[in-house]
Amino acid sequence: MNIILLGPPGAGKGTQAQRLVERHGMKQLSTGDMLRAAVKAQTPVGLKAKAVMEAGELVSDEIVSALIGDELDAMPEGQGAIFDGYPRTAPQAESLGELLASRGKKLDHVIELDVNEDALVERITGRYTCASCGKGYHDTFEKPAVEGTCDKCGGHEFKRRPDDNEETVRTRMAEYRAKTAPILPIYEVQGIVARVDGMADMDEVTAAIEAILGKR
Repeated sequence: MNIILLGPPGAGKGTQAQRLVERHGMKQLSTGDMLRAAVKAQTPVGLKAKAVMEAGELVSDEIVSALIGDELDAMPEGQGAIFDGYPRTAPQAESLGELLASRGKKLDHVIELDVNEDALVERITGRYTCASCGKGYHDTFEKPAVEGTCDKCGGHEFKRRPDDNEETVRTRMAEYRAKTAPILPIYEVQGIVARVDGMADMDEVTAAIEAILGKR
């Protein structure tokens, strides 16, 4: 089974992708991770990508497609893929379809984690972690039992990610909508798009995704 998992930053896409990997043995194909791995391994495609990046240019769709092709070829027979961060444009969607078809594969589902922007802003901007052990907390949804003291290690210092602010989150949301808008109609015509409430409890989101995957 091959799926595209869509969702803006903070929607819980990473968590759900990891659960799919654990439950179904699928492979998460993130273009950023693949690029870094190929450059480090000095594969032919990696060397080409490295030269492009060192020249300060954007890696072409052709290079990304070659990376994905290499990953698909290296996967064991029958293993499914989760495409993360790709495709983002109509030409990339067309290219992915060709890559899969040439290997006797197809996309089974495109699942979007649907979020409420204002609620997502609250979810992300309220996040903070213990500076000592990294346990996560939230201003509204998960406070320490004793204010100012970490439940896990008893530490008293906490930190927030500098990009967990409203302006950055709303900018990311706008970028996400702009990037996904062109590809969703392509897959809607194929009847493989499903949406899940990304604001629900993580286990509920997982259950909803599992229900979609069961409809083959």
